[in-house]
Amino acid sequence: MKVKECMCNNVCCVNSKTNVYEVAKLMSENHIGSIPVCDQNNCICGIVTDRDILLRSVVCDKDLKTTPISEIMTCNVWTCKEDDDMTNAESKMAQNQIRRLPVCDSNNQVVGILTLGDLAQNGQNIGQQQFCTTVENICNCNGQTKNAE
Repeated sequence: MKVKECMCNNVCCVNSKTNVYEVAKLMSENHIGSIPVCDQNNCICGIVTDRDILLRSVVCDKDLKTTPISEIMTCNVWTCKEDDDMTNAESKMAQNQIRRLPVCDSNNQVVGILTLGDLAQNGQNIGQQQFCTTVENICNCNGQTKNAE
């Protein structure tokens, strides 16, 4: 199965000058937890999550309406290609503990995003055991829960 068959292709993107408040508002309006940050050619240059907003701006007492997202985004972004095999994308997510993986075309332009939810929805196509292993690796729980006795 190819990534393009699983991914969400309706992706909100922002540019690096967009302020933190606008990004948070966009996340809230679209019920999403991350947004790729792109340059003027729609090429990915970063990603920001709801957790980034909380830990890198709110807790640091930054002004959300004047702080550009470039100040809090993650710059070294793991991505995959739309024609990649799902097993490769899952491996990348598991090895790097990534819950959301931007999908780019051959020009490095964002065309989609692959999330844990997408993996869960396509579990029967990609294999339930493979999905469970990927989630365990992303969470780094090795089949254990934190509250297990």
